[in-house]
Amino acid sequence: MRHLRLVLAAWAALLPPAGAAALAQGIVTSPGPDRVAVTIYRDPGRDAGTRPNLRWLEGYALISETRLISVPAGESTIRFEGVAGGIVPQTAIVTGFPEGVIERNRDAYLLSPATILDRSLGRRVHLRRTSLATGAVREQDAVIRTGADGVVVVETAGGFEALRCTGLPETIVYDGVPAGLSARPTLSVRTRSSQPITATITLAYIASGFDWQANYIASLAPEGGRVDLFAWMTLASTDETSFVGADTQAVAGDINYREAERQPREGGPISLRCWPQGRTSDIPLQTAPPPPPPPGAATDYAGDDESIVVTGSRVRRASLESASPITVLNAEQEDLGDLKLYRIPEPVTVAANSQKQVALLVRPAVRADIVYRQRLDPSDVDGPQPVPLFLVSRNRTEEGLGLPLPAGPVALFAQGPDRPILLGESRLEDRAVGDDVEIAFEAAAGVTTRVDLVRRRGRWKDYLLTVSSDRPAPVAFEAEFPGAGAEFRPELRLPRRDGAPYWAATVPANGTASLRYSLRSPAEGEDD
Repeated sequence: MRHLRLVLAAWAALLPPAGAAALAQGIVTSPGPDRVAVTIYRDPGRDAGTRPNLRWLEGYALISETRLISVPAGESTIRFEGVAGGIVPQTAIVTGFPEGVIERNRDAYLLSPATILDRSLGRRVHLRRTSLATGAVREQDAVIRTGADGVVVVETAGGFEALRCTGLPETIVYDGVPAGLSARPTLSVRTRSSQPITATITLAYIASGFDWQANYIASLAPEGGRVDLFAWMTLASTDETSFVGADTQAVAGDINYREAERQPREGGPISLRCWPQGRTSDIPLQTAPPPPPPPGAATDYAGDDESIVVTGSRVRRASLESASPITVLNAEQEDLGDLKLYRIPEPVTVAANSQKQVALLVRPAVRADIVYRQRLDPSDVDGPQPVPLFLVSRNRTEEGLGLPLPAGPVALFAQGPDRPILLGESRLEDRAVGDDVEIAFEAAAGVTTRVDLVRRRGRWKDYLLTVSSDRPAPVAFEAEFPGAGAEFRPELRLPRRDGAPYWAATVPANGTASLRYSLRSPAEGEDD
């Protein structure tokens, strides 16, 4: 079923007198900020390896705006248009009015087919009907008797009827826009001033529907022992408002913030239902539109449903990385108490329903090792098992790092014969300066372990741990035995890490390495 077309040509014509009337009533509209700053906080419930849900972002932003506003004498209402649609009104702080603010309101009713119909309840409008057979257009007056939720009933000279249930194309023609509707998200405040002034007003508030994360790309050096580390700062917004030329920054760390209930967003298309009378052949076959989203649900992105704009390029929603050219603005890191602040050094636009990537850090030739590491139960006899790969380093200047590393996904690449190849994907948790950095990747089929029982000696059993590698170069391997106790006796004296013994070995190219050890079985009545 086609959506109702709204004829609003009178809207533009009504703007000048409406503006004059508003001024006479003490209503001042600020169309947008002169300067804006956006600070984006991560979704506190999302772990480092999970990409943000671009349809429903659970992070938030602190928006700070500066506006130059002419305030008339007496009591007046100041309308801040162009605020974030996800504004949390109770967090708004308004400063700069000489005598303060009396009250503030979020004007949630945006101009749309549904809201203009709801706000016209009981008003006289025009119905324009077109004959499918002749194309003749007939207009008649009607009064809207129900709202936009499901069935729209109008009253005409002929009685009551449900809109669009005649099978004819019908359009509601309005003679103006009802009061209280705005084409843009708006916050209004009531203030008073003893004399007319022009004041610089600062508006700060928290808004939902934002998120950010770091995306790391690690490239192994051909000779090994080093990686080139690069990271994007990925900013995402599902808000309908764009913040142009914003001073933008992101905050990493755990914030004690409880998200306020999302504000309902009025508006959207009209979804009509009816049971038509007459023959089914009288009504053209049409496809019903999808039902509207629940109150507060995030709306769809404009344009291609499978795409999202990333600084002028389009990429699939399933991936936050992009191979297209992207603005490179190295973010500057600052300490903010226990938190870390990453500031983009020049203004950028945080666009509506989009994401943006800027360079977060570039660290060439970071000292790092590739280690194949496995945790083993020494008594578990098992066939060949693939061994996970770890990228191991220290977050120190000596290793080529020495800066706070925010959490985010990591993609590990190595140089193949003619092009880079992906070794695996993992995630990095927040790491402070001086921390060990150990990133685990999926088990690699080329390096495997096998445990065999080779001999029984009364209560003692002898085992052989064999590590095999098909790699063309030697690899570092570590076996950890977290459950081993006093009855575990390896043939070598093993060091301990985190209280458990571990075996470190170098497996030769296309070769094997092995460790023998013995385990004593408990006597009858002894605990294991």
